[in-house]
Amino acid sequence: MHENLVALGSFVSDRLLQPQCVKFRYHRPFLPAAMSEAMHDIKNNNKVRSVILCSMVPGIFCAGADLKERAKMHQNEVASFVSKARALITDLGNLPIPTIAAIDGAALGGGLEMALACDIRIASTTAKLGLVETKLAIIPGAGGTQRLPRVIGISLAKELIFAARVLDGTEAFRVGLVSHAVEQNKSGDAAYLRALELAREINSQGPIAVRMAKLAINQGMEVDLSTGLAIEEACYAQVIPTKDRLEGLAAFKEKRQPLYKGE
Repeated sequence: MHENLVALGSFVSDRLLQPQCVKFRYHRPFLPAAMSEAMHDIKNNNKVRSVILCSMVPGIFCAGADLKERAKMHQNEVASFVSKARALITDLGNLPIPTIAAIDGAALGGGLEMALACDIRIASTTAKLGLVETKLAIIPGAGGTQRLPRVIGISLAKELIFAARVLDGTEAFRVGLVSHAVEQNKSGDAAYLRALELAREINSQGPIAVRMAKLAINQGMEVDLSTGLAIEEACYAQVIPTKDRLEGLAAFKEKRQPLYKGE
């Protein structure tokens, strides 16, 4: 393994790929404990400003649960398995820094649910995205029935879930499921490269401000406008006393790029 890579079970977090950005690359066997450990590490590392989620398997972002493994489960085990997956994906959605899903292949079932928990989704035009659980006579159980309607609207989300429809990256962009659809390249990592560009943009901004903006947006979308404005006010209050705010003003006055330290 490359010296810059730190293995976390089935996850690889590459902290030196891009300063202040962590890349999660994963493969089967999917180990929830490893992902949980990695997220805990990020929460306690103020130097990390963004996360890119991508796959180590060419052509696959995440195809969801292993159906062969699921078939061996006793009925009583299924609910526990899904509950743990739901909690894990919820933790991903609750990370305090921006998360970007780089979808260079199939994101189906739980794989799309994982991408939906990210702040931003970028897909290659050839990627396949869908919540296909109804084909198996079940429903999305790791947040799909809740997050997809919040992203693309209730009516269209119902249609896609009811029909177990799969969209390519271009269609996903058209309906607002992904923020960008990029033409796939020969190396199969076009979405990841676009995600890295975006991470660089985000990382150059004030890190405390970005965290507070995410918190204000996420919490504000769950309440009425009046309460949301109060949340915004509280989050704004957190950035006023920071050194970074003063650095931003000084950099503007001196016509230079600011050097934010997250202080």
